[in-house]
Amino acid sequence: MCGIIGYIGKEGAKDIILNALLKLEYRGYDSSGISIINEGEIITKKAVGRIKNLKAITEDLPESNMGISHTRWATHGKVTEANAHPHTGCNNQISLVHNGIIENYTQLRKILKEKGHIFKSETDTEVITHLIEEMIKEGNDIETAFIKTLKLLEGAYAIAMINRAEPNKIYAARKSSPLVLGIKEGEYMLASDTLPILPIMSDIIYIHDGDILTITKDSYKIQNLDQVPVNREITKIKADLDEITKGDFPHYMLKEIHEQPKTITNAFSGRIDEENSTAKFGGLNIDEIDLKKIDRVILTGCGTSWHACQYGKYLFEDIARIPSIAEYASEFRYRKPALTENTLLISLSQSGETADTIAAIEEAKKFNVRTIGIVNTIGSTIARMVDGGIYLHAGTEIGVASTKTFNSHLVILYLLSVYLARLRNTITKEKANEMLLELKEIPKKVEEILENETQINNISEKYFNVKNALYLGRGYNFPVALEGALKLKEISYIHAEGYPAAEMKHGPIALIDKDMPTIAIAPMDRLFKKVQSNIEEVQSRGGKVITITTEDIEDHSFDEIIKIPKTSEYLMPILATIPTQLLAYQIAVKRGCDIDKPRNLAKSVTVE
Repeated sequence: MCGIIGYIGKEGAKDIILNALLKLEYRGYDSSGISIINEGEIITKKAVGRIKNLKAITEDLPESNMGISHTRWATHGKVTEANAHPHTGCNNQISLVHNGIIENYTQLRKILKEKGHIFKSETDTEVITHLIEEMIKEGNDIETAFIKTLKLLEGAYAIAMINRAEPNKIYAARKSSPLVLGIKEGEYMLASDTLPILPIMSDIIYIHDGDILTITKDSYKIQNLDQVPVNREITKIKADLDEITKGDFPHYMLKEIHEQPKTITNAFSGRIDEENSTAKFGGLNIDEIDLKKIDRVILTGCGTSWHACQYGKYLFEDIARIPSIAEYASEFRYRKPALTENTLLISLSQSGETADTIAAIEEAKKFNVRTIGIVNTIGSTIARMVDGGIYLHAGTEIGVASTKTFNSHLVILYLLSVYLARLRNTITKEKANEMLLELKEIPKKVEEILENETQINNISEKYFNVKNALYLGRGYNFPVALEGALKLKEISYIHAEGYPAAEMKHGPIALIDKDMPTIAIAPMDRLFKKVQSNIEEVQSRGGKVITITTEDIEDHSFDEIIKIPKTSEYLMPILATIPTQLLAYQIAVKRGCDIDKPRNLAKSVTVE
């Protein structure tokens, strides 16, 4: 959600910044802008819409060796050029970009207006520029004015600022919104994540909450709000260019769907202890004695991650026999949950920067709850703040609609359930060994499903013009129904809902007609006949049914059948998810939707 780029160095800043900004498009945005300093003056250009609109109006921008830029996702104020970042104050002395939300901006804006400041936008961000100007007016130098302003702000922020009085310096700060610094001899780069930096620089510093940066082309310093210097570790990261290009695929989303045989393998590679028939995790950092005492598991996440939490809940109760619940992180943080030292909080996030999930972990830590984070982004906030971190190793996911990271989350939760079950002796060594062997077979079975893409494309031809859809699943496949419906909503803009199949009779059945397809996840398992009866209820009311089932099913009078390989009940959701992703993708393509950047959505939701 929103993106910051800053550059200072020996090269021309404009092209570096704009090219880097393109690599933040996946975060979601509706406008963009850039500020540079040339001959002691700040020049700012802003545009509504895609970054190509900004590029078009910056062709004649004078050259500079430093600048800041931003992609905005509207929170305060409509999508207009005036509301786009960067923001300047009354006298164009400073220019500033900001990710996050300033919660006390209304009060600050009122005070500043009384002091004569004139606002040009509806944003919360603009108060920061005027506050800094006011501090300078009171006799403070730039750095002091910046720090004093930060102390007045309530909420979340990642900020980068330039000022015309210091044309070779960038100031930056972070609180609850991601920011990283790239380092190379004679140049530095700021960004909201590592992706835009890696093609240019491999040395990265992850900026922590409360850090304040002062950067020139020759040096940088980091201090806290009390102006005490702090040291941050430099991490070396190697860029994988295959991950950040589409290759031969028309969209990142399709590429990432097809990467799943590899990413599923990456998720379990090195994590299967064959000698002891269990799973192992190098970064868990929680004593096994303490894990044996756990009497309750809470899984938290948002969106797709919450659907994975639902799957984890079934596993931990079924396999490890631990009472478990799946909570929306946004609700958990305000619910005043009853927590004890024997509660385990497991938090899921693709980015590792999801604001509500971070807040949920902070709430749990107040009660000395042990925390595990399952994330994809190395060095992210969640990875650093939890007791035990588990990385997905899925590679960069650029499509806004999560695909490969969802199934990677399922693999990690599966392994974790085996690990806890063996630790607590709720399954035998033989059962654990069987489960782990079945997992190793999953990548090959995913490949088989992907080879069936043409059939799914043919089915999409019949349904891409519908306005509504219903997804049904039972047991472990109920989270698949939820996730399938979300994918269709996210990228095709078709209204869709996921339900436990038996709940269809309690309301949704009223919506069934010939124009509303139902997608039923119905593998041949212990619940097949139950789901089959729900399918027949849909058909008897004129509804069409697309059934995702296993290849061993006998012929039935389903309208459409997508067959997938047979596997255990526990692993079936990983396979069943693939056709729902492909179906959503093919329907969205036929509707002419922006697949990788669906409207109003952001990849990483870093504000509440």
